[in-house]
Parts: sequence; structure tokens; C-alpha cells
Amino acid sequence: MKGRKAVNIGYTFRDQSLLKKALTHISLANECGIESNQRLEFLGDSILSFVVAEHIYHEFKNMDEGRLTEMRAAAVCEKSLAAAAREMDLGSGVRFGKSETVCGGKNKASILADTFEAVLGAIYLDGGMEPARAWILEHLGEIIEHSSKMDFRNYKSEIQTYFQKRDKGTDVVTYRMTGRKGPDHKPEFSVEAVYRGKVIGKGTGGSRKAAEQQAARQALEAL
Repeated sequence: MKGRKAVNIGYTFRDQSLLKKALTHISLANECGIESNQRLEFLGDSILSFVVAEHIYHEFKNMDEGRLTEMRAAAVCEKSLAAAAREMDLGSGVRFGKSETVCGGKNKASILADTFEAVLGAIYLDGGMEPARAWILEHLGEIIEHSSKMDFRNYKSEIQTYFQKRDKGTDVVTYRMTGRKGPDHKPEFSVEAVYRGKVIGKGTGGSRKAAEQQAARQALEAL
């Protein structure tokens, strides 16, 4: 099946076949016996990691290696790439097979993120590194800037260390999910942090891990 409409990705291809391939999901490739965007995704993933690493290395000169690694991970994660893809309505241009069309593939974060990387790989092959770099920074620039202000503390580790030092025991803080709501592409998880049977913190987040960190943070702030 063809994409429902042309998507303005902010780059004009000399070789339109590269864009067509970048927007070809594996579900259609399997149905029609054509090449999917997976190889382009592989290429785009490597280019993305390099460009973002180079950019934050030069822009944030006072940050150490650990912080830079966290920033890069936050900027190129599935959530960030999917958000950038949604901004340009990239999902509407992807060519899906029947199975993925029925399943709503154009709204899935994993598919949007993979397609973003595939389009990037296609841009690199079509125009070289400089257009690819410009495209990345155009669509991820704000996300990269935001990641420089993110709190990367590991609250779960901190609360665990606190109790082990205070009580000199082996009891651990555990986490239990108390709820999940929202659509599949934008869920919200609710979690409680529990120590010795007592709820010491509650948190919500777009993933279970994020909710657990928030619960641990609340517990630390209460202490």
C-alpha cells in the first residue's frame, strides 16, 4: 500500500528512489518482494549517533564523558526520534503492508523512530554528510538543547544506598505498578516505591522505568 500523502521532510532528494525506499516498511517489502528501509535505518542510526556526539562535544565543553553519553542517549532515543517524526507527520508517508496498516503502524513510536533513521540514511546517500548533519540539527536541535538540562540522577540507586547505609541491612526498595492509562503510543504508568511493606514514594511516567525513578525521587525528597 502506498503512503496516503507526500510528506515534507525538509530535504529535496535528487534520487527519489532513496526516499521511496526509506519510507518502505518491512511489512510491505515482505508482501511485494521489494527492499525495505531496514538497511537505510542501519546506516542512519550510525550517522545520527556520530553527528549528535560531535555536536554536543563542541557545544558543551564543560561536560564530562558520562554526562555527554547521557545527553546523546536522551537525544537519540526512540521517544525523541518519534517526537521529531510526528512533527513532520512522517508516519503518513510510510508505505505499509496490509497487516501493519490495520495495526496502526503510522502511529507506533518504534516505527516512527526507525523511519526517521532510514530517511536520514537516505539523505546521507543522496547528498552527503553536510545535508544529513543539517537535517539532524534542524529536527533534533531543540531536543538536544532540552537534554542538556535534563536531570540524569539515578534516584533508584540513591534511595537504595540511603536505606542500606541507614539500616545496615539487606532490605531493598521494590517497585509495583499501580496503573497504566493512555494509548499505546503515549502510555502513562503509575508506580509505588515500597520499603519494608510501606509505600515511601509514588511516581508516574511514560515508561515503567521513568515512573520508578519518579517514585524514588519523591521518596528521597520526603527524607
